[in-house]
Amino acid sequence: MTPPRVVIDACVLFPTVMREVVLGAAQAGLFRPLWSARILEEWARAAGKLGPAAEVYARGEVAALRARFPQAEVAVPEGLAARLWLPDAGDVHVLAAAIAASADLILTLNARDFPRGVLAEEGLLRADPDGWLAGLCEAHPAVLRGVVDAVVAEAVRLSGEDWDARRLLKKAHLTRLSKALARQAGRDGAS
Repeated sequence: MTPPRVVIDACVLFPTVMREVVLGAAQAGLFRPLWSARILEEWARAAGKLGPAAEVYARGEVAALRARFPQAEVAVPEGLAARLWLPDAGDVHVLAAAIAASADLILTLNARDFPRGVLAEEGLLRADPDGWLAGLCEAHPAVLRGVVDAVVAEAVRLSGEDWDARRLLKKAHLTRLSKALARQAGRDGAS
Protein backbone atom coordinates (compact mmCIF):
# COMPACT_ATOMS: atom_id res chain seq x y z
CA MET A 1 0.00 0.00 0.00
CA THR A 2 1.27 3.43 -0.93
CA PRO A 3 1.74 5.77 2.04
CA PRO A 4 -0.53 8.83 2.01
CA ARG A 5 0.76 12.06 0.50
CA VAL A 6 0.47 14.80 3.11
CA VAL A 7 0.96 18.55 2.70
CA ILE A 8 2.20 19.93 6.00
CA ASP A 9 1.07 23.47 6.78
CA ALA A 10 3.56 25.99 8.23
CA CYS A 11 1.67 26.05 11.54
CA VAL A 12 2.64 22.38 12.00
CA LEU A 13 6.26 22.89 10.93
CA PHE A 14 6.89 25.89 13.20
CA PRO A 15 6.66 24.26 16.66
CA THR A 16 9.80 22.16 17.00
CA VAL A 17 8.47 19.16 18.94
CA MET A 18 5.36 18.84 16.77
CA ARG A 19 7.46 19.11 13.61
CA GLU A 20 9.94 16.50 14.78
CA VAL A 21 7.25 13.99 15.75
CA VAL A 22 5.41 14.50 12.44
CA LEU A 23 8.61 14.26 10.40
CA GLY A 24 9.81 11.28 12.42
CA ALA A 25 6.65 9.46 11.33
CA ALA A 26 7.40 10.48 7.74
CA GLN A 27 11.02 9.31 8.06
CA ALA A 28 9.66 5.95 9.25
CA GLY A 29 7.69 5.68 6.01
CA LEU A 30 4.19 6.17 7.44
CA PHE A 31 3.45 8.97 4.96
CA ARG A 32 5.09 11.10 2.30
CA PRO A 33 5.62 14.69 3.51
CA LEU A 34 5.01 17.53 1.07
CA TRP A 35 5.26 21.32 1.14
CA SER A 36 5.91 24.25 -1.15
CA ALA A 37 8.66 26.86 -1.04
CA ARG A 38 6.00 29.33 0.13
CA ILE A 39 4.98 27.11 3.06
CA LEU A 40 8.63 26.91 4.16
CA GLU A 41 8.99 30.68 3.76
CA GLU A 42 5.87 31.21 5.87
CA TRP A 43 7.45 29.07 8.62
CA ALA A 44 10.67 31.13 8.55
CA ARG A 45 8.74 34.42 8.64
CA ALA A 46 6.61 33.20 11.56
CA ALA A 47 9.80 32.38 13.47
CA GLY A 48 11.06 35.88 12.68
CA LYS A 49 8.31 37.29 14.89
CA LEU A 50 10.30 35.89 17.82
CA GLY A 51 13.31 37.94 16.73
CA PRO A 52 15.99 37.99 14.04
CA ALA A 53 17.98 35.16 15.58
CA ALA A 54 14.90 32.91 15.55
CA GLU A 55 14.37 33.56 11.86
CA VAL A 56 18.02 32.78 11.07
CA TYR A 57 17.70 29.54 13.05
CA ALA A 58 14.44 28.67 11.26
CA ARG A 59 16.05 29.24 7.88
CA GLY A 60 18.78 26.79 8.91
CA GLU A 61 16.07 24.32 9.90
CA VAL A 62 14.38 24.85 6.52
CA ALA A 63 17.67 24.05 4.74
CA ALA A 64 18.10 20.91 6.85
CA LEU A 65 14.52 19.88 6.11
CA ARG A 66 15.06 20.27 2.36
CA ALA A 67 18.17 18.08 2.63
CA ARG A 68 16.39 15.48 4.77
CA PHE A 69 13.39 15.23 2.42
CA PRO A 70 14.66 16.27 -1.03
CA GLN A 71 11.53 15.01 -2.84
CA ALA A 72 9.07 16.82 -0.56
CA GLU A 73 9.05 20.28 -2.13
CA VAL A 74 6.25 20.78 -4.64
CA ALA A 75 6.28 23.25 -7.50
CA VAL A 76 2.92 25.02 -7.70
CA PRO A 77 1.91 26.01 -11.23
CA GLU A 78 1.47 29.72 -11.74
CA GLY A 79 -2.20 30.65 -11.73
CA LEU A 80 -3.47 27.55 -9.90
CA ALA A 81 -4.26 29.54 -6.75
CA ALA A 82 -6.33 32.04 -8.76
CA ARG A 83 -9.14 29.49 -9.26
CA LEU A 84 -9.26 28.46 -5.59
CA TRP A 85 -11.11 29.84 -2.58
CA LEU A 86 -10.70 29.46 1.16
CA PRO A 87 -12.12 31.64 3.97
CA ASP A 88 -8.64 33.13 4.45
CA ALA A 89 -7.13 34.02 1.08
CA GLY A 90 -3.70 33.81 2.72
CA ASP A 91 -4.09 30.03 3.00
CA VAL A 92 -4.99 29.37 -0.65
CA HIS A 93 -1.33 28.67 -1.45
CA VAL A 94 -1.46 25.63 0.88
CA LEU A 95 -4.49 24.25 -0.97
CA ALA A 96 -2.75 24.95 -4.30
CA ALA A 97 0.31 23.01 -3.12
CA ALA A 98 -1.88 20.08 -2.10
CA ILE A 99 -3.58 20.02 -5.50
CA ALA A 100 -0.28 20.35 -7.37
CA ALA A 101 1.17 17.49 -5.32
CA SER A 102 -1.86 15.22 -5.76
CA ALA A 103 -1.91 15.05 -1.97
CA ASP A 104 -4.37 13.01 0.06
CA LEU A 105 -4.63 15.42 2.95
CA ILE A 106 -3.52 18.70 4.47
CA LEU A 107 -2.09 18.49 7.99
CA THR A 108 -2.93 21.76 9.74
CA LEU A 109 -3.93 23.25 13.08
CA ASN A 110 -6.13 25.71 11.20
CA ALA A 111 -9.44 23.83 10.74
CA ARG A 112 -11.55 26.96 10.39
CA ASP A 113 -9.76 28.16 7.26
CA PHE A 114 -9.69 24.75 5.57
CA PRO A 115 -13.38 23.70 5.42
CA ARG A 116 -13.84 20.00 4.79
CA GLY A 117 -16.44 20.64 2.05
CA VAL A 118 -14.12 22.88 0.06
CA LEU A 119 -11.28 20.38 0.40
CA ALA A 120 -13.56 17.47 -0.58
CA GLU A 121 -14.31 19.24 -3.87
CA GLU A 122 -10.59 18.91 -4.60
CA GLY A 123 -10.39 15.30 -3.37
CA LEU A 124 -8.57 16.28 -0.19
CA LEU A 125 -8.98 15.61 3.51
CA ARG A 126 -7.87 17.76 6.43
CA ALA A 127 -6.39 16.47 9.67
CA ASP A 128 -5.07 18.05 12.84
CA PRO A 129 -1.64 16.74 13.82
CA ASP A 130 -2.61 15.48 17.27
CA GLY A 131 -5.56 13.37 16.15
CA TRP A 132 -3.78 12.19 13.05
CA LEU A 133 -0.67 11.13 14.96
CA ALA A 134 -2.86 9.38 17.54
CA GLY A 135 -4.42 7.41 14.69
CA LEU A 136 -1.00 6.53 13.33
CA CYS A 137 -0.05 5.40 16.84
CA GLU A 138 -3.02 3.03 16.98
CA ALA A 139 -1.99 1.54 13.63
CA HIS A 140 1.79 1.58 14.19
CA PRO A 141 2.42 1.76 17.95
CA ALA A 142 6.04 0.62 17.96
CA VAL A 143 6.97 3.10 15.23
CA LEU A 144 5.36 6.06 16.99
CA ARG A 145 6.86 5.01 20.34
CA GLY A 146 10.30 5.00 18.72
CA VAL A 147 9.71 8.39 17.09
CA VAL A 148 8.54 9.97 20.33
CA ASP A 149 11.38 8.41 22.33
CA ALA A 150 13.89 9.90 19.88
CA VAL A 151 12.25 13.35 20.08
CA VAL A 152 12.24 13.22 23.88
CA ALA A 153 15.91 12.18 23.96
CA GLU A 154 16.81 15.11 21.69
CA ALA A 155 14.77 17.54 23.84
CA VAL A 156 16.62 16.32 26.93
CA ARG A 157 19.98 16.65 25.14
CA LEU A 158 19.31 20.16 23.86
CA SER A 159 17.62 21.61 26.95
CA GLY A 160 19.37 19.74 29.74
CA GLU A 161 15.91 19.33 31.27
CA ASP A 162 14.60 15.92 32.32
CA TRP A 163 11.64 15.61 29.90
CA ASP A 164 9.36 12.60 29.75
CA ALA A 165 7.09 11.81 26.78
CA ARG A 166 3.82 12.72 28.52
CA ARG A 167 5.00 16.15 29.65
CA LEU A 168 6.76 17.00 26.38
CA LEU A 169 3.79 15.94 24.25
CA LYS A 170 1.42 17.91 26.46
CA LYS A 171 3.57 21.02 26.08
CA ALA A 172 3.55 20.44 22.29
CA HIS A 173 -0.28 20.16 22.24
CA LEU A 174 -0.12 16.48 21.32
CA THR A 175 -2.27 15.16 24.17
CA ARG A 176 -4.24 12.63 22.10
CA LEU A 177 -0.97 11.13 20.88
CA SER A 178 0.24 10.96 24.47
CA LYS A 179 -2.96 9.15 25.51
CA ALA A 180 -2.68 6.74 22.56
CA LEU A 181 0.89 5.90 23.59
CA ALA A 182 -0.24 5.36 27.20
CA ARG A 183 -3.10 3.08 26.06
CA GLN A 184 -0.68 1.10 23.92
CA ALA A 185 1.78 0.79 26.82
CA GLY A 186 -1.12 -0.49 28.96
CA ARG A 187 -1.99 -3.10 26.32
CA ASP A 188 1.64 -4.15 26.04
CA GLY A 189 1.89 -4.42 29.84
CA ALA A 190 -1.31 -6.50 29.99
CA SER A 191 -0.04 -9.04 27.44
